Amino acid sequence: MTTGIENKTDIAEFVTLHHSSGRVFENVPTGLFINNEFVPSKSGKKFDTIDPNTGNVIMSVYEADASDVNVAVEAAKKGFEQWSKISPRERSDLLYKLAELIYRDREILAGIEAYDNGKPYSQFVVLMDEYMIQALGADLNFVVEHFKYFAGAADKLNHGRHIDIREGVHAYTRPEPYGVVGQIVPWNFPLLMLTWKIAPALAAGNAVVLKTSEKTPLSALKLAQLIVEAGFPPGVVNFLSGFGPSAGDAIARHPDIHKVSFTGSTATGRKILAASAESNLKKVSLELGGKSPNVVFNDAKLDEAILACRVGYSFNQGQVCCAGTRVFVQEGIYDEFIARLKEDAAKIKVGNSFDADTDVGPLVDKLQFDRVLSYVEEGKKAGAHLEFGGHRIGTEGYYVSPTIFSNVHEDMKIVKEEIFGPVIVIDKFSTLEDGIAKANNTEFGLAASVHTTNVSTYVRAANGIQAGTIWVNTHNQLYAGIPFGGYKLSGHGRDGGYEALQEYTQLKSVYVALV
Repeated sequence: MTTGIENKTDIAEFVTLHHSSGRVFENVPTGLFINNEFVPSKSGKKFDTIDPNTGNVIMSVYEADASDVNVAVEAAKKGFEQWSKISPRERSDLLYKLAELIYRDREILAGIEAYDNGKPYSQFVVLMDEYMIQALGADLNFVVEHFKYFAGAADKLNHGRHIDIREGVHAYTRPEPYGVVGQIVPWNFPLLMLTWKIAPALAAGNAVVLKTSEKTPLSALKLAQLIVEAGFPPGVVNFLSGFGPSAGDAIARHPDIHKVSFTGSTATGRKILAASAESNLKKVSLELGGKSPNVVFNDAKLDEAILACRVGYSFNQGQVCCAGTRVFVQEGIYDEFIARLKEDAAKIKVGNSFDADTDVGPLVDKLQFDRVLSYVEEGKKAGAHLEFGGHRIGTEGYYVSPTIFSNVHEDMKIVKEEIFGPVIVIDKFSTLEDGIAKANNTEFGLAASVHTTNVSTYVRAANGIQAGTIWVNTHNQLYAGIPFGGYKLSGHGRDGGYEALQEYTQLKSVYVALV
């Protein structure tokens, strides 16, 4: 599947039509999406969303708080009553219809994301099977793919099992939806993370109250229009633009929400778990932070390994939970690898999100910009060697150069903590066992990459590294049918695949005495 924006000429035409005139936002609503309507918040408060290319305000949207969460939950409870009576086949049809509408409006949705988030509209990700896809094209393709995947799963879910106990007793299990589920998504992939949450939840028969990030609320509001157009019943899907301490906390504590799924920082994940414990012990699934290792062995194909590492730290400006920002290179190729990675970094174009040549756009906002540069300064003070970058680019917007550190040790903050920017640290290892040990020397366990041409090496490394996803000779490969989630402080529960459906169902056991 392609996005329709396939070359620089197409991108230039899009910019002329939408970006330069601001038409991409002409029909984006500003209200909270509750009960299939866009409504003001109860407080009437609004907040600004910012274009990270300039630091200027794009538009203002209504800000939800706990009172708006209550209204949305009541709408979702009524929506669930209707949704639960709709056949799985009808749910499937609606999800598939929504996928078709997203594909139809893919260029507008991609433009909104580029404006609000800063990710390059024309950014390419080079995959290891030697074909290229556009990053935003990938986002929208993955969104469509996920809705279609879970549309196909909706009428194949309610399969319990019969358990033979003894004569005269019939027993079986029955998976059932929770009812109203709460969901909280991050700003780095606004539309894709939203899709990872609502597609399986709806397929399983739940109604949704979802809070978008205050940094990137706009693409969800556009999607809400498509949800109405697709024909979803009122109340089944509700989107709230708002902040974590108010709207997010209210979702995590609401007594009529029985399941919460969150993607974001480990610190916030702890708060959501605490809120669940302090309220109604709702089920919680968490996809949290990461500090993923890229382990490069002596026998790796260096061209492919360099490209995978580039994807690992520069894709989406490094604002990726599974970014491969800890690189461990075996001693035999260490010096050559650093030299070639620096050559590659010098080719990366940092620029405006709508520039057809841009590889790395701006960080999402000034807060993230300041955070990333503070980590760069921390690395220098700690004695790490700055091989490349480490500075601001330009005087407007939030652009940071791709940054490479070597001469690091494992107790440095830049090695231990998630930076969430285009910053990579490189260390060397000796043996396979040493590489695995260094990869595992972290509190996180979201993902990892292994680069080798030896089957025995990659099997042993993949089995030994403690992470929820292992890529071999590639990085950031995703598919709707494969579960994604973390070990250790990277969370628990899974998005994607049949496992995601299980996250949104609870199991009932039924005993029947045959009389």
